[in-house]
Amino acid sequence: MDNGIYFEDLPIGLEAISPARTLTEADIVNFCGLSGDFNVIHTDVETAKEGPFGQRIAHGLLGLSIASGLVARNPGAEQHKLVAFLGMTWDFKRPIFIGDTVHVIQTVREKHDTRKPGMGVIIFDAKVINQVGKVCQVGEWKVMYARRVENGDEDGEA
Repeated sequence: MDNGIYFEDLPIGLEAISPARTLTEADIVNFCGLSGDFNVIHTDVETAKEGPFGQRIAHGLLGLSIASGLVARNPGAEQHKLVAFLGMTWDFKRPIFIGDTVHVIQTVREKHDTRKPGMGVIIFDAKVINQVGKVCQVGEWKVMYARRVENGDEDGEA
């Protein structure tokens, strides 16, 4: 029996809260090297002190990347029968600072069938929340999931 988590197993309104993770200076340095973005708002303590946040901030895309990784650490995440990440919308609401501890709240907002048999699309609302409960980033993730194959029918049609 396949114990995977399929399209049908995720009801609208289902909420998952990820483990938390503290953002470090090493995260920022590594992301600078990976992305090539060495903007002073991320890398220069003295210049950042004079900026709008009074300190260095994490790259917005680093926060998004961490969010993706945190969701992948949810209990049972390896059992999800994901087929493809189809797209997203994403907004940066407030900065993430070195030393902030963030987690993700992910909620199934909507589901729909596809033209491809055996597949369905789930739209998740996702929020990156810091250690004081403030929303730092928010958006939606659109993911294609496999549907359960019934009675051994390979194309998902019974």
